[in-house]
Amino acid sequence: MTSKVLPVEKAISMIREGATVAIGGFVGNAHPEELTSGLKRRFLEKHSPQNLTLVYAAGQGDGKEKGLNNLGYEGLVKKVIGGHWNLAPKLQKLAMENKIEAYNLPQGVIAHMFRDIAAGKPGTITHVGLKTFVDPRVEGGKLNEMTKEDIVEVINIHDKEYLLYKPFPIDVAFIRATYADPMGNATMEKEAVILEGLAIAQAVKNSGGIVILQVEKVVSKGSLDPRLVKIPGILVDAIVEAKPENHMQTFSEGYNPSYSGEIKVPVESIKKLPLDERKVIARRCAMELIPNAITNLGIGMPEGISMVANEEGIGNEMLLTIEAGPIGGVPAGGLSFGAAINPDAIVDQPAQFDFYGGGGLDIAFLGLAQADQVGNVNVSKFGPKIAGSGGFIDITQNAKKVVYCGTFTAGGLKVKIENGKLRINQEGKIKKLINQVEQITFSGEYAVEVEQPVLYVTERAVFELSKEGIVLKEIAPGIDVQEDIVNQMGFQPIIPKDLKEMDSRIFREEPMGLHCEQLSK
Repeated sequence: MTSKVLPVEKAISMIREGATVAIGGFVGNAHPEELTSGLKRRFLEKHSPQNLTLVYAAGQGDGKEKGLNNLGYEGLVKKVIGGHWNLAPKLQKLAMENKIEAYNLPQGVIAHMFRDIAAGKPGTITHVGLKTFVDPRVEGGKLNEMTKEDIVEVINIHDKEYLLYKPFPIDVAFIRATYADPMGNATMEKEAVILEGLAIAQAVKNSGGIVILQVEKVVSKGSLDPRLVKIPGILVDAIVEAKPENHMQTFSEGYNPSYSGEIKVPVESIKKLPLDERKVIARRCAMELIPNAITNLGIGMPEGISMVANEEGIGNEMLLTIEAGPIGGVPAGGLSFGAAINPDAIVDQPAQFDFYGGGGLDIAFLGLAQADQVGNVNVSKFGPKIAGSGGFIDITQNAKKVVYCGTFTAGGLKVKIENGKLRINQEGKIKKLINQVEQITFSGEYAVEVEQPVLYVTERAVFELSKEGIVLKEIAPGIDVQEDIVNQMGFQPIIPKDLKEMDSRIFREEPMGLHCEQLSK
């Protein structure tokens, strides 16, 4: 058998005009940068291939040039079906200018679609997305006026509603591993995540397409432990050895051995948060933690919860999971999000979403960008800006309890914490609690129907979702209900007579003593 190892230019030349291309990756984790940058270079030099359809589950990019930004050129792509858009502003721009067809579907759904396409199934059938913007009765996941085709439909099985996400053949796979032999058998021991590389490769192979694999190094045949092989060579058509700068473990780190399990680092090295609005929110959220509860922390504001937990000595009692596949450890942040420091296990992304979809998460903490009077939350679209849902819908619709965390207002908010009280020095220009969200990423109506507990935690107030609407449960010491809360909202919350103050320990410098409380739970 001849070697499948090819120069990147030769491998990219195998892609035909109008092909559908699936790309694996999560932010910068396991993204095949050598291949996407090679595709960009060929298009700019030879104006080929053109009119590609791009499909991917997790967002991939650095918010500037890397990742899927390599494909953000008019004429290179004609359609995008993606789980998250925020890290690829060049693709966003094409969608906002109506120059490409653009869809946003839940990240976990797309990960499962790869598997279902591989298996020849009639589509991906799930409750995930019901009553959100991907429901065809709302927006159908369409992001602009140019996008007309319905790729999601409502079906009824045993008198219960589900969404059917329609399958389609995939012509090309861009996936990544650490090492491969000349036949394409590939291992991933230095990757921070496994993701859906196998599912993509199987889907493409069974669609009659070509699988292009990026690796750090090609090794001799027979030198790989078959128990470590994640991509079998029978699925691979071409292997490209990457330049080191195009095979970083994440987009911010060349290689961190604590992400891949090679070493363990002391969690005491994780920095502490200063006492500001972010720490106030993280502390109040940490009070919702239950020992040994299986937990998901979203990117951004929720990342602070793990820092508070470590400071309080309860980090070891948190069972953290990330949708990318890590279980245990402490989630990494920024452009390394998706990886975990000291993980106990790393499973593939479709399997992680299987577990989430069946209700495996006890509690999830997600960011709060907009919420409205019926409990809907929007994190996916703001005016012309397309952020995308990522795994937000899969996670929030299925967790046994959801806690949204974010500042009360945005755009210039300045607070001061002193003497155990919170003072608003400057209000943010943008109200987050509004009459109606711009896009329904989380459906309050659906949550009420399934009796899911939902909290909304801010630096000055805690709200709870009820059948009657949004209930104000707690306010920070030093805060005036009318001036600092009601006047800064787009609707009137339900205010009970027994309105409580948030725990005063949240607003003091010293640790809260959550460790002792956890022992009594």
